[in-house]
Amino acid sequence: QVQLVESGGGLVQPGGSLRLSCTASGIIFSRYHMDWYRQAPGKQRELVASVSRERSTNYADSVKGRFTISRDNAKNTGYLQMNSLKPEDTAVYYCNARLGMSAYWGPGTQVTVSS
Repeated sequence: QVQLVESGGGLVQPGGSLRLSCTASGIIFSRYHMDWYRQAPGKQRELVASVSRERSTNYADSVKGRFTISRDNAKNTGYLQMNSLKPEDTAVYYCNARLGMSAYWGPGTQVTVSS
């Protein structure tokens, strides 16, 4: 049974930082590309950052220079370090592990940026 579980969300003030984690089980994590998505109320889910199994990374323009995606294959875990958070970063954040036609999602973790 494949399972992805996000953690690390919460309430933070503007300008603050959070580190999200996504731990996978039931797959050989190192073979999968990993993405972080987010969905704000009333908006479509959007891709925030990606890290390939070769560790190349890509970011949405809105988070470049503030967010860093990484992975630790030995721990079957991916990370999203979020700095200089803004109110518009408020959303449910989801991790996704994909390989070919296979894709798995976590249930999401809420991030709220507010004073």
